[in-house]
This record gives sequence, C-alpha cells and structure tokens, in this order.
Amino acid sequence: MSVEVFLALVSFAFAAAMTPGPNNVMLTASGVNFGFVRTIPHMVGVALGFATLLAAAGLGLGTLFVAWPQAQAVLKTVGAAYLLWLAWKIASAAGIGAKDDAAARPLTMLQGALFQWVNPKGIVATLGAIALFVRPDRMLSDLVVLILVFTAATSLAVVTWTAFGAGLRRFLRDPVKIRVFNVTMALLLVASIVPMVWM
Repeated sequence: MSVEVFLALVSFAFAAAMTPGPNNVMLTASGVNFGFVRTIPHMVGVALGFATLLAAAGLGLGTLFVAWPQAQAVLKTVGAAYLLWLAWKIASAAGIGAKDDAAARPLTMLQGALFQWVNPKGIVATLGAIALFVRPDRMLSDLVVLILVFTAATSLAVVTWTAFGAGLRRFLRDPVKIRVFNVTMALLLVASIVPMVWM
C-alpha cells in the first residue's frame, strides 16, 4: 500500500468514525446518563465489534451481501427495529441518578459489539473500505492495515463522543434538561435510520 493510498485510508477511516451516526449518538447519550467509566464496556464493544465486522467482510462476508440482496433486506429490517428500540430506551430514560430508573444501564461490551452487525452506517463504511482499499492480490496484508487503521479511528471516536457526553452531565442535572437531551438523542438516532431505508 503506497503512502498516498494509506493517507486516503486514514482520512476515510477517521471521517467514517468521527462523524455522527448511531454509535456516536448512543455513546454521547450513555456518557450523559451513565458517565464515562460505566460506558467503557460499550466503547470497547464498538471497537471490537467493528474490527470483527471488517475482518469478516474482508474474508468474504461482503460478497454475500452483493450476491444475496435478501440478506441486505433482513439486515435493514433488523437494524431499523433495533435502532427504534434503542431510541425508545434513550427517550424514556428517567435521567441522571433517577431512583425510578434503577434498572437502566449502559450497553454491555457484547451488546456494543453485536450492534455493529446491524449498524447501517458501519456496514456501508465496511463495504466501501473493502472495495476501495483491499487489493485482491494483497488481501491479507491490506486487510490487516485496514483493521488497524479503523480500530485506531474507532477508538478515538468512541472516547471523544463518550467524553463529550460525560462533559455535558454537569449541565443536564435538571430533569427537564435531561429529558429534552434524551428525546433529542433519540430523534437523532431515528433520523439515522432514514438513509438506510432509502438505500
């Protein structure tokens, strides 16, 4: 991989990871509602899950989606349903330290990892990255570089968005403000479904 192609890959990976999307919306909301430390398993799950998705796509799973359009339809349906459920959970969260929200908890590492497999933004970024930066005659070496670059970009993104949410906690102690914030985050999460539905 030439220096120019590597720099293009870095730009692509950081743009895909840092821009708003389902992961970043959920991590910001989790940072606000649960704090940075309690969101760490969710953050680790996102990074590991996305790396696993990249590896699977690079080793042939991506061709399944091209060859079998029904698989894309199933993923769209499952992904949209799961995002709507998560949006409802965020919108109905009682707020920071609320006694009646004792059952609320951030996503686990496994939940964060599994979500990558139905995350529309992540799937599009994965298929695009494989098509653009993995050469058939250098598949394994290119795939390793791709996974390392995307893992670095994803790790920076999850830390940044969670820290942003955790930083907002002190400004959102008022129940009305936290309710407005949670509903706004839920609506942004629902809005992220729209491009997937029209793909």
